[in-house]
Amino acid sequence: MIEAPAAPNSLEETGLEQDFLHKLVAKTLHVHGTMTPSAIVRETCLPITVVSALLSELQRLQIIEAKGLAGADMRSELRYALGGRGIPFALEAMAQSQYVGPAPVSLEAFHDQIKMQTISREHVNRDDLVRSLSHLVLPEELVDRLGPAINSARSILFYGDPGNGKTSIAEAIGTAFKDTIYLPHAIEVGGQIINFFDTTLHTRAEQLPANVEPAARKPSYDARWVACKRPAVLTGGELTLAMLDLAYNPVSNFYEAPIHLKAVGGIFIVDDFGRQQTPPQTVLNRWIIPLERKFDFLTLHTGKKFSIPFDQLVIFSTNIDPHKLADAAGLRRLYYKLHIPTPTASDYRRIFLNACDQVGIPFDEATFERFFRKYYVDRNVPPAGHHPKYLLDFIHSVCSYKGQPAAMNDDLLDGAWNNLHVV
Repeated sequence: MIEAPAAPNSLEETGLEQDFLHKLVAKTLHVHGTMTPSAIVRETCLPITVVSALLSELQRLQIIEAKGLAGADMRSELRYALGGRGIPFALEAMAQSQYVGPAPVSLEAFHDQIKMQTISREHVNRDDLVRSLSHLVLPEELVDRLGPAINSARSILFYGDPGNGKTSIAEAIGTAFKDTIYLPHAIEVGGQIINFFDTTLHTRAEQLPANVEPAARKPSYDARWVACKRPAVLTGGELTLAMLDLAYNPVSNFYEAPIHLKAVGGIFIVDDFGRQQTPPQTVLNRWIIPLERKFDFLTLHTGKKFSIPFDQLVIFSTNIDPHKLADAAGLRRLYYKLHIPTPTASDYRRIFLNACDQVGIPFDEATFERFFRKYYVDRNVPPAGHHPKYLLDFIHSVCSYKGQPAAMNDDLLDGAWNNLHVV
């Protein structure tokens, strides 16, 4: 089990400048008004020892002032608000950056944590992989080729005809990983803040960190980090080179981490590779160093350039001939090239059966055999893995509209097939 980052016991152990933390607390009070130390702890994710030290210093500097107890009980916490010098101090800090929230971690701490929880340290065994792919119908030999490719933590190219499960396989791989890793709310670089944690991409882990006492359920780890499952980030035809750089907001004056950085420690899936506005060769050229050396470079608007870990399993998925995507040098960067085959007749039948179960339509063997021969065998049309679900969804919709039980029959399958194809 990966050890969670230890909570800092002092200002120095946060890895952040004291002035930076003063401004963060002042901005927090400016936004939220009068607050207790516990409330500031919840907002900044800093431990009470650090928050208490910051409040004492801010009070000495006449930036904040005590406003009395939060309750009638003498054991209640004091409340704090911005004092005489506090409002201009907070406004100046807001002008520099409007970021208010969990305190960031240092770039050095980020590098150290990612190195400790690198995806290459977790090896997926065959049972876990089979379990994660159990909802798909795949040849055994493909599953056994997937395992070494995944455990290599290098790049993979899935290629083959459309609709045969490339994207589904890529997404399912993410569920084979079991480790809990730790991702920061934000990162500080050169006094600038990069927002990192993204609820649309990152899934919080249900289990407690290793160094948390279950009885008290009071974390002794650094709450600036979030316990997460290894992320599986999917992007498709919308991917541009600009999405691989820091996104700076000139109004709020802080950054959003690029999409591939948010995939660190997990899987980054480039779906429909070759259909982006940017030529695929250009995309591969952008990633020559990251794919080879496992680090990338980003640049702040101030001109400061810094390295970030490129620690992830990158999966490219395409239905374009790989030789049309890139030259030999570009394809060489894609270490594993796996062809996702068209399903056999028996595999197609299994896929159809599974789809019937999902949609709730009773499977009829004789009807299926007539349909398969008429539209695939007699017309020499290769079966596709996505066809059954489309066909049965159409039948379900028609039957629902007519107010009759959903069932397989020749007429409904004929109509479904005609709906599936453009004539």
